[in-house]
Amino acid sequence: MARLIHPSAIVDGSAQLGEDVEIGPYAVVGAGVQLGPSCTLHAHAVVLGPTVLGGENVIHPFAVLGGAAQLKRRKEGAGSPMTLTVGDRNVFREHVTIHRAGGEGEVAGTRVGSDNLFMVGAHVAHDAVVGSHVTLANGVQLAGHAVVEDYATFGGLSGVAQFVRVGESAFVAAGAMCERDVPPFVIVQGDRAKVRALNVVGLRRREVSEESMERLWVAFRQLFVSTKTRAEALSLVDRSDRYVAQLVQSLRK
Repeated sequence: MARLIHPSAIVDGSAQLGEDVEIGPYAVVGAGVQLGPSCTLHAHAVVLGPTVLGGENVIHPFAVLGGAAQLKRRKEGAGSPMTLTVGDRNVFREHVTIHRAGGEGEVAGTRVGSDNLFMVGAHVAHDAVVGSHVTLANGVQLAGHAVVEDYATFGGLSGVAQFVRVGESAFVAAGAMCERDVPPFVIVQGDRAKVRALNVVGLRRREVSEESMERLWVAFRQLFVSTKTRAEALSLVDRSDRYVAQLVQSLRK
């Protein structure tokens, strides 16, 4: 069990370090932090607790994970545990910030899944939930209690308001400002963001079948292009395909 810790790094005595962890110059690991196996903290990276990271996460210089929520009134000890929980194989580039929970309500802390890429300057606020295989480009901002489902992709400088949900395999275009829920499998763009098209590229990268793609196209035209009301369109959509059924369900919420 090898751990490479630079002499200038500051590691709290209560931190739990998995095997093969590497901690670079001037990095900080605070009290109540758990680092899974093969995690790498580059120079000046900071992880504050209580935070739990899985294995093979990479944290680049000046990223800060587990900082306190940015709230005027923090409810210490009231309600949800004020934690950050992170899965495996995530990459946090320079100046990424992800905050712990704010003690508001019953959410089980701020949560991040696995295999995500957070590019330079991305921010995930308190009590947010990010799934797996998500990409946040430079400067993306997720407000408190936002929920991002698996395989969603964000262009640079886009933003998501509090309590907004971004659906599975959605693409949020650069600069888009999302104040309403984003349905799965679509592209949204603009301020305020509107549905523009089906996310064909993202779906093909996931190797969604051509049959499902065709059915999604039909449903997309019925739901977002037709002159029928939303209620009428929903009643006409064939929901036998699981992706179409998921899209319809998101619109019924």
